[in-house]
Amino acid sequence: MKVGFVGAGRMGAPMVRRLADAGHDVTVLGRAPEKLVAAQELGAKSTGSLADLARDADAVVVCVFTDEQVRQICLTDDLLGTMREGAVLVLHTTGSPRTAEAIAEKAGARGVDVLDAPVSGGPHDIAAGTVTLYVGGDEDAVNRVRPLLSSYGDPVLHVGPLGFGQRVKLINNTLFAAQIGIAAEAVRLAGRLGVDESVLLSALPHGSGASRAVDSIARVGSAAGFISAVGEFIGKDVAVVRATVADLGSDLGLLDEVVDAALSPETIR
Repeated sequence: MKVGFVGAGRMGAPMVRRLADAGHDVTVLGRAPEKLVAAQELGAKSTGSLADLARDADAVVVCVFTDEQVRQICLTDDLLGTMREGAVLVLHTTGSPRTAEAIAEKAGARGVDVLDAPVSGGPHDIAAGTVTLYVGGDEDAVNRVRPLLSSYGDPVLHVGPLGFGQRVKLINNTLFAAQIGIAAEAVRLAGRLGVDESVLLSALPHGSGASRAVDSIARVGSAAGFISAVGEFIGKDVAVVRATVADLGSDLGLLDEVVDAALSPETIR
């Protein structure tokens, strides 16, 4: 497939490499000379123009950091205005379902399909081709770009119509944040009971109290270290999910308190 790629950074760069290694023709947006070199090292071409990147692409992938950046690129900078009829726009950034819906409303007039496909995992998972993709959108559009997504995603999960990829991802991240908060509270309990944190973290992954969060904390070696490493990313996603559920007339319920524990330094003191 001919793929345009916006956002070849921490998460996007290994995606570009996997796409190029799988035989896709990839063009990366890069406006500085060093970006050109970086794209070539990943096996891709580079252009400083959104129009050149998108004009002939079968699919355009957007993998930037914030929801606002997605809106800027797709709506203000008018990426959609340069995409051809029948192309698919894939949004990997975790954000509001409303953003995907607003973009799709504009894209429909041009015959462009939009998929929201946030990822669960990190750069190492992408590099291994095992990052999880939660994909929302039209089933035919999902099937058209499945060879692209499968270059770095496994499993590629079609979870419903447009916007449901974001809904599932935000629930996933809220649950992960809650698990971090619970694990951090367990470390506090261990301290009160005189159990060393390193001993606790070596034991918990082998018991019924294990979780992805506990495993991740154990690999880092402390709850404080793990929260310091992921706090910015988890905090961003929790802020989005809180705004999203409020917009949809709901709240986090009992998850709210333990999510706060994950994001507060007080949890691990």
